[in-house]
Amino acid sequence: MSWTRGLPGALAVCVLLLVAAAGCATGEAHGQRGTGAPSPVGKILDGTDESGRHYRELDRKRAPEVDTVVTPDAAGGWDVRLDVHRFRFSPAGTAAKAVVGRGLAYLFVDGDLVTRLRTSAYHLPAGLVPHGTHHITARLYADDGTVWAVHGKPVESTADVTASGAETASPSASGAAPATPTAASTASSTAPTSADSAASSPDAG
Repeated sequence: MSWTRGLPGALAVCVLLLVAAAGCATGEAHGQRGTGAPSPVGKILDGTDESGRHYRELDRKRAPEVDTVVTPDAAGGWDVRLDVHRFRFSPAGTAAKAVVGRGLAYLFVDGDLVTRLRTSAYHLPAGLVPHGTHHITARLYADDGTVWAVHGKPVESTADVTASGAETASPSASGAAPATPTAASTASSTAPTSADSAASSPDAG
C-alpha cells in the first residue's frame, strides 16, 4: 500500500527531473551557439606593408592571385588591367571585415600609392609615369585593411614599364610600335582564370 501511494509522487519527481535535464541541455546548446566565436580568417602576421597594415596569411590554395597588365594608351597615359583569381572586388560601403576572396587593390607606382581600386581597370595619367623605367604594382587587401599574404609575402604583382615619351604616337605614324610593358606576378606561379571586368572605380577611402 505504501508503494502504491508513493507511485504518483515518484512519477512526478521523475517528470520534473526529465524536464529540468532537457532545459539544461537546451540552455547549453543555446549558449554554445550564442557565444561561439567565428573561426578567424587566415592568420595575422607581424609583418606589415609600408603604411603599417598587417599581413593576413592564407594557404596558397585559398589565397587570391593577381596579375598586373599595363599597356600604353594612344590618347595618353597607361591602361592598367588587373587579372584576378579567387578574388572579387568589394563595392564601396562594404563592412570593414575580412572575407576570404574579397577586398580591394592598392595601386603603386615606384612604391608610392596612387589609388585604391574596387574594379579591375584603371587609367594611369602620363604625368605619373615620366620618362624612364617604372614599377607599377597592384597589391590585394581585405576589406578590413589587412594585406592578403602567402608564405609571409603580400599577394601582389608588378609590371615594369618604360616611358619613352612616344607612347601616344600611333604605330602607323611613327613607323614603330609603342613601348611594350612587361608584367610579372610575384604572387602566383599560375595564370589567373577569372577577372572582374567592371569600369574603373578608384576608392577614395
